[in-house]
Amino acid sequence: MKRSSINYAIDKAHAVAEGFRLCLPDFAYFTAEAWRQQPLDEWQEVLDLQLGWDITDFGRGNFADTGLTLLTLRNGALHNARYPKPYAEKMLQIQQDQHTPWHFHTHKMEDILNRGGGDLCMQLAWSTEDNQRDLRRTIDVAVDGHRRTLRPTDTLVLKPGQGVCLPQRLYHRFWAEKSLVLGWEISMVNDDRQDNHFLEAGERYSTVEENEPVKWLLCNEYQRLVV
Repeated sequence: MKRSSINYAIDKAHAVAEGFRLCLPDFAYFTAEAWRQQPLDEWQEVLDLQLGWDITDFGRGNFADTGLTLLTLRNGALHNARYPKPYAEKMLQIQQDQHTPWHFHTHKMEDILNRGGGDLCMQLAWSTEDNQRDLRRTIDVAVDGHRRTLRPTDTLVLKPGQGVCLPQRLYHRFWAEKSLVLGWEISMVNDDRQDNHFLEAGERYSTVEENEPVKWLLCNEYQRLVV
């Protein structure tokens, strides 16, 4: 993924948040240069837990079609007493017709919410023991406490204001229809290094082509601050 695309995506994410009158934490506005001026010991939790911006095309090379803009706002760490928080929170921005590929989490249960914009569309399927999709088994999920029974071929449409609870090992993919969707994720501790299983091989963190200077550091790039 090109650095220019990453810089643009974060600039756009700031504008979208402003359009929704959404206030973000201070670290969401730190440029790479602003980070270098910070006393890093005061921001250790942000650095250790990879809070901050996460722009990915999942290694597919076409961000407009397959990609996601995320901002991790808070998190804990599994098996680390220094960060005992048992939950995580993310802002998601899904561009119109942009898809997130099939994946599930082994540890994390999560609620995915549509906070505004277009329709957040989703397909679901249980994983098998060999990590394939079970295309015969029906899925029971709760949409804002309302139980829904779906088949793997069904599309669940979350209108603005709606949210769904996704248990562990439930494959899901989602996309935005009609316009950009401001999404939200409330979950158990998030571990993007080890707790994502994709149906088709790809990269959780994209390889970056440095075609212009870094304006914004991604959450997996904080090591650049340690000289």
